[in-house]
Order: sequence, then structure tokens, then C-alpha cells
Amino acid sequence: QVQLVESGGGLVQAGGSLRLSCAASGHTFSSYSIAWFRRPPRKDRDFVARITWSSGNTYYADSVKGRFTISRDNAENTVYLQMNSLKPEDTAVYYCAAGSLLNYAYWGQGTQVTVSS
Repeated sequence: QVQLVESGGGLVQAGGSLRLSCAASGHTFSSYSIAWFRRPPRKDRDFVARITWSSGNTYYADSVKGRFTISRDNAENTVYLQMNSLKPEDTAVYYCAAGSLLNYAYWGQGTQVTVSS
């Protein structure tokens, strides 16, 4: 069983930066795709970014491309989401998920990111 714990959310002004972390326990990420999703207030959950652990290949939603960077730390079994040039529309609960591209079976509890204008 994989447990995922997100951290690093908070309140930041527009234009600022935050780094989210997703730490795994109970299993290593080595065979998984790890993704970040977000759920803005009163909206559906959206895909943000993903990384394939074994290859390091990354993929981003158009809305965050060039501003967000997903990365991994093998030793720490942790995935990061560096968020720069934050906008008020980035306000959401951010979730990390692990699994395959067709089925993210494991989810964290989420971390709140609020960007003030």
C-alpha cells in the first residue's frame, strides 16, 4: 500500500513561488507515474503535471507550462512541484497521485494553495 503525503502549500501573492512536496511511504515510486492534480474552488479537478519515475519524462498542462516544474528525488522517494509566477487562478487544493497513466490508484490528502491578487 502506498501512502502519499503532500506538503508545502500556503498563501502567496501573485507572482510569487511555492514548492510542493509529495513524499511516498510503503512503496517506492520506481514503477509509477506520479502526477499533480488540482481542484480550484467550485470546479472540477484538473491535471497539472506528471513525471514518469523511471525515465524522468515530464508532461504539463498548457496552463502551467513554463511556470511549473515537476521533479523527483530518488533518495528521498519524493516528487516536487516548483510553482513560479503564481496567478490567482492557480488557487486550488493540490493533490499528488501515483499509478499508471490510465489509473492513478493512490492519492494524497491534498494541500491548499492560495494566490492573492
